[in-house]
Amino acid sequence: MNLDLSPQDIEFQQEVRAFLKDKLTPELAAAGRLATSVFIEPEFTLPWQRILHERGWVAPHWPKEYGGPGWSEMQRYIFASECARAGAPGLAPMGLGMVGPCIIGYGTPEQKAQYLPRILSGEDYWCQGYSEPGSGSDLASLQLRAVSDGDDYVLNGTKIWTTHAHHANKMFCLVRTDPEAKQQKGITFLLLDMNTPGIKVDPIITLAGEHELNQVFFDDVRVPKSGRLGEENDGWSVAKYLLEFERSGGSSAGLEAGIARLQRYVTGLGDADLMRRAAELSTRLEAIKGTEQRILSAVSSGKPPGPAASMLKIQRTELMQAVDEVAVMANGLYAGVHQLDAVHPLSNTPPIGPAELVTAMPRYLNNRAGSIYGGSNEVQRGIIAKGVLGL
Repeated sequence: MNLDLSPQDIEFQQEVRAFLKDKLTPELAAAGRLATSVFIEPEFTLPWQRILHERGWVAPHWPKEYGGPGWSEMQRYIFASECARAGAPGLAPMGLGMVGPCIIGYGTPEQKAQYLPRILSGEDYWCQGYSEPGSGSDLASLQLRAVSDGDDYVLNGTKIWTTHAHHANKMFCLVRTDPEAKQQKGITFLLLDMNTPGIKVDPIITLAGEHELNQVFFDDVRVPKSGRLGEENDGWSVAKYLLEFERSGGSSAGLEAGIARLQRYVTGLGDADLMRRAAELSTRLEAIKGTEQRILSAVSSGKPPGPAASMLKIQRTELMQAVDEVAVMANGLYAGVHQLDAVHPLSNTPPIGPAELVTAMPRYLNNRAGSIYGGSNEVQRGIIAKGVLGL
């Protein structure tokens, strides 16, 4: 991608900067700056989503006919970069980045009309029902049972590691509709309402002391068949399509902004080893940008990301973890989880240690899962070996 900005690109960049200066409140900027995960509390992300939706900028990668802004690859890059530099909170990815594109690809006209506008507006907040106890990276072994009963499926079982299920009013879920079929052939993809009787959400508190994850239990939960995306027992095809968007979603802009802040801080410390490490992070980032642009080109032409999504997932998550490691090293003796009290944007608790690194340890702990979720990086290397190298 040619990163030299044309006069039109510079004009667009100035438009985005003016918009951010006018609409990004200090509270929203603090939420973005203090984020310890890609998931920020909806009390901050939903107000920002409504602001972006009003401007027509909430879904940069969606086709224009479904509510996207119709931007070029460069405009999407500029928008993401400017938002990251300004500290704008990232929006919840489950709706806009994952199930939304999947509904566009697999949904009926009725499903598109029902779900897509509410995803754009933030009226529906989604969570992902994929992993189960014993079925994580080996997702095809899932056992949440869905029995056909008239116009409904009746669900019994459990899902785990369900991010923000305690906030969500909707879930996209993989269920087993044919226990006799080959694992991948007996799975169906459902869209369901989290307020349905029989659903119970239990919290899972992370090592960093945060409530982001949950276990969800289903006890005779009736889900209308009108919520099925794709054909019965062909949910694995839908799930693989969605996972390509999960693995390729977002951009390097957040990493770029974080590395820049880390470089400024370690330069101020004058630590030669940390400065060298930070410079290496910046070099690795350039490789990620190239992969991103290949994926953007494919998606903008109506194609799924393909195996390049697996390449990008590996590159991003491993670089993210490397950034966290350098930040913890730079934080020194102050790198403790006790700093978490100062992370909430509305907290009056002063940070202990450098304010620039207050999220270092919570992010380090949270992001250890980055190389596991969305399919472990070992699985991604297997996909690349098969889909790219033909092994």
